[in-house]
Amino acid sequence: MTEGASVTPLELFFDLVFVYALTQVTALMANDLTWRGLGRGLLVLALLWWCWCCYAWLGNTVRADEGVVRVALFAVIATMFVVAATIPEAFVDLPGGLSGPVVFASCYLVVRVLHLVIYWSAARGDAGLRRQLLRAAWPMLSGAALLFTAALLPQQLSEDPGRIGTLRTLLWVLALAVDYGGIMVIGAAGWQIFSAAHWTERHGLIIIVALGESLVGIGVGITALPISWPIIVASFLGVAVAAALWWAYFDVVSIAAERVLARAQGAERAALGRDSYTYLHLPMVAGIILLALGFKKVLAYVGDGTHHSLTDPLHGLGLLALYGGVIIYLLGHLGFRLRNMGSVNRPRVAAMVLLVVLLPVADHLPALAALALLALVCVAMVAAEVVLFGAARRELRDEFLAEHGAGGEPGR
Repeated sequence: MTEGASVTPLELFFDLVFVYALTQVTALMANDLTWRGLGRGLLVLALLWWCWCCYAWLGNTVRADEGVVRVALFAVIATMFVVAATIPEAFVDLPGGLSGPVVFASCYLVVRVLHLVIYWSAARGDAGLRRQLLRAAWPMLSGAALLFTAALLPQQLSEDPGRIGTLRTLLWVLALAVDYGGIMVIGAAGWQIFSAAHWTERHGLIIIVALGESLVGIGVGITALPISWPIIVASFLGVAVAAALWWAYFDVVSIAAERVLARAQGAERAALGRDSYTYLHLPMVAGIILLALGFKKVLAYVGDGTHHSLTDPLHGLGLLALYGGVIIYLLGHLGFRLRNMGSVNRPRVAAMVLLVVLLPVADHLPALAALALLALVCVAMVAAEVVLFGAARRELRDEFLAEHGAGGEPGR
């Protein structure tokens, strides 16, 4: 991989599995809209994100569509598809068939081991990178062992939410803490980001995949429902929120972050990529998935015929996912900017604080009005940024377009 390289078509194909996986995560939380269900959904998302990040690092080292790597990635894609298909059984096995939790943990381990094997082969001649891979194997194997321990807990006991079910969830938390924390502990020396352009484009595309899931949440929410004016209005409002989140990432921030990353070298670049993208993009993706859950509930709420769509409020975790998803997304943005540019975006802080203040107000508003209020805050935040930072924004974007030519990707 060389500086300036771009994302390969096979990497885009790889991401299609994650489109399905994110849909499964949203469905998992929607089918168990409790604190336990939300927590488990976010744990599955964190595990999927770690898998995706592993292959993002690999794809920045070696071209994904060349030689034996291509064949190996097809095997990974197939295995990841099984992981995604098993998400509904990741914690509780369904009657009949194979053990869902064991299949999930086994396929996850295969995906992680294949990553290390392919990476090891790609790192021949790079002793520092191979040392890092050996260090990274320990938290990965430890985390996998904890997942298998959780999967092998007796099924008849795991349905006890006060005891074994809680233990299974805690083992997941510990497994992810070991894996995430282990990579931070071993440090950035030895890891390499060969192409800043590929790295930022890769993560920008996964943000688009997540935003696509938020739109899917709108569509799923109205499946089999007769079209109506409340559904049409809610759809427009949902797209407006998603568009504002797209703007918040791609208008300026992604461009500025790519420039910062391109200027860094060696271990400094690796640490910046790890912190800003591997870690701080997770809350962005998690926020979008929670927003998708909120969209799904609002759209079903205003069109299912069992609620007074223009009068009944959306209470509880559905409303919390709707507003909290945007808050978490913006919180991730603040950390991302602070790590890259060392500054804080005031309109986004104001939007976060305003959404926290408005949450109890939205709890008493009709569901459609709560969504409209959210859309208003998000669009106002974007408008404020355009007005406050207009000159600097235009200069940065003009320079970006000039560097990438007329056929460049504005807003990557």
